Amino acid sequence: MHIPSALFFDVFGTLVNWRSSIAREARTILDPLGYKLDWLAFADAWRGEYQPAMEEIRSGRQAFCKLDVLHRRNLEKILPRFKISELSDDALANLNRAWHRLDAWPDSAAGLAQLKRKCLLAPVSNGNISLMVDLARRNDFPWDAILGSEVAGDFKPKPRVYLAACEAFDLAPGDCMMVAAHSNDLAHAAKCGLRTVHIARPNEHGPGRGETAPTVPVDVAAADLNDLAEKLTA
Repeated sequence: MHIPSALFFDVFGTLVNWRSSIAREARTILDPLGYKLDWLAFADAWRGEYQPAMEEIRSGRQAFCKLDVLHRRNLEKILPRFKISELSDDALANLNRAWHRLDAWPDSAAGLAQLKRKCLLAPVSNGNISLMVDLARRNDFPWDAILGSEVAGDFKPKPRVYLAACEAFDLAPGDCMMVAAHSNDLAHAAKCGLRTVHIARPNEHGPGRGETAPTVPVDVAAADLNDLAEKLTA
């Protein structure tokens, strides 16, 4: 297989386990304040506002802003559903930064280290730069650059996000490969001329509630990042 010059990575769900991490962080912050709730349901509800909030920006109805800002809006939107009120500004800010403290899937750091020997690596995520930097430092992600929504001024799957990443490395789309656990992300990257890799994350949304295989044509389907490293260097 022709090895690409650059690998671009989706992050939430593909490299990090957002669901368990957000549930843990919410419990750590809210339980001492006397709140008892289904922490995984809280994580799901917060994540459930993710796409609708970004669509307001992708559609042009709202101006672009960092994902941290959207996460805060979405947090304040769901709190009443869980009967959470009167949180201090510090508690709200700390809870919102839970997205900066997500844990990686077990194969992510080692797989990225292997892949870095052959390719340039960068996140192409809807997360903002400071968020991506914090996740990289927490989980030993060896990026060559931080790319994605904040660089492009838009959110995936708008074409500009993928194409701006290619341009940042002075590469043609065909020399770049998008890696994600979400078929929709890969389908849009492919329309922009990028090659694509699907990573199976069968438990992203809970046990058995994730993509075990792509639902669209891809160049490579891998069980995890270590498997991808083996396939690209075989």
